[in-house]
Amino acid sequence: MFKTAQLESVKAWIGDPAHGALPLHARVQRAIRQLILDGALDAGRPLPASRALAGSLGVSRDTVEAAYGQLHAEGFIERRVGSGSFVSERAQRLTGGATARRGGSGRHEAPRLSQRGSALFHGGGVRDFLAPSAFAPGVPETRSFPLQTWERLQRQVLKEHGTQALLHSPPQGMEALRGAIADYLNLERGARATPERVLVLTSSQQALTLCANVLLDPGDRLFIEDPAYHGARKAFEAAGLQGVPVPVDADGLRADLLRRAAARPGESARAVFLTPSHQFPTGATLALDRRLAIIEWAREHQGWIIEDDYDSEFHYAGKPTACLQGLDPQERTLYIGTFTKSLFPGLRIAYMLLPPALVAPMTVARTLMDGHSAPIPQLTLARFIEGGHFGAHVRHLRAVYAERRDVLARLLRQHLAGVLEPRVPAGGLQMPCLFVRDLPEREALDAARRAGIDLLGLSALYATSRRQAGFLMGFAAHAPYELDAAVRKLAQVLRTLDRPRAR
Repeated sequence: MFKTAQLESVKAWIGDPAHGALPLHARVQRAIRQLILDGALDAGRPLPASRALAGSLGVSRDTVEAAYGQLHAEGFIERRVGSGSFVSERAQRLTGGATARRGGSGRHEAPRLSQRGSALFHGGGVRDFLAPSAFAPGVPETRSFPLQTWERLQRQVLKEHGTQALLHSPPQGMEALRGAIADYLNLERGARATPERVLVLTSSQQALTLCANVLLDPGDRLFIEDPAYHGARKAFEAAGLQGVPVPVDADGLRADLLRRAAARPGESARAVFLTPSHQFPTGATLALDRRLAIIEWAREHQGWIIEDDYDSEFHYAGKPTACLQGLDPQERTLYIGTFTKSLFPGLRIAYMLLPPALVAPMTVARTLMDGHSAPIPQLTLARFIEGGHFGAHVRHLRAVYAERRDVLARLLRQHLAGVLEPRVPAGGLQMPCLFVRDLPEREALDAARRAGIDLLGLSALYATSRRQAGFLMGFAAHAPYELDAAVRKLAQVLRTLDRPRAR
């Protein structure tokens, strides 16, 4: 028979609410299997007769027989006619380290990763703000999204396409959506787009990873804004690229410094990463003369321009600057866009507008990642754009976000004057705010998070020592009354943090 401790262990496993969804015989079977895996039941050990174990557990004999039958089928026990059931000798191989585990410290050894895997893990990945907690940057307003319109269009898609919509999408994306995206980019962003040049993806992060791996080799140099979008820097580092930071000022990336670096022997790069319409995180717009200078650099050096146009739909004064891709006659620019910010994060649709020569290589490379994007959301989105609903939604949000931006700036000046200086952006979903006082940024971020406030620190976005401390504060997902409450709470957090330092 089982020892008392082993029997109680089986009873506890059976009675655990976490296992309540399993049939009773499966709970008995898994409890005994766990005793074997833990080394509590040695190889060759006889098990209780099914009738005796059933009586001890208060279950039917059929339940125990079913459990024993499954354990036998999986090779954990042997059943001998006339002798009973025994722990299988084969199970000994599974429990060889159990004694060491029981006698050891209980700590698991760190897995041995590849150099790339270790770099990815220690790089921390890219943290998405999963819920619109106060000031989480890059999170759009979703409460006013026209769900009824979206549902109606999705029903139309299912009615028209039927079960065909349940199959794979072409890896380049559904033709209807590629056409809608190309028309939108030509009209609204001044691009030179055709459906054949559009590659539909699941995220702009996937686009960055494709660029890093298809265009460049490990060890290659790449010019990148400083400060820069952390997701881009991490994607390039994960691919083994050497980022060369180029400072940003009020007119965007310093193209003169880029060209100066490119002229030095051995210091040029094969690509440049830009957010020219709305620089992340400063909000600067890249001046026209600098755009033309970067295009000329790409022509001279056969370099690539990776243009991330992540939230240019949201501009609050006049028309937005046309995209850099539309100015590039040499076809050296890869344009990245996403619907995560303009519609809703759960849509998971982004895209690249590619030079013709890169469409096939990028599409093939994409098949090694996730193969394709889901067809039903693609076809629904195509109708949403073609029907004018996308444009109407963006225009509505543009007015909403402009108000919220102004409210946040006013509240910060009212409650945090002398602590934070807001840099009011001309567009986008977030506002950079610089410390006026000498506050520890990391401590401030941690204290704010404990208070339910999600902020992105500015210091970590710099690659060089010329960093500025502060926060990137999202305002798009919060109504004015929510912003008011959150700013008051943040003011309390920062003043508490600053009090000991002020003595």
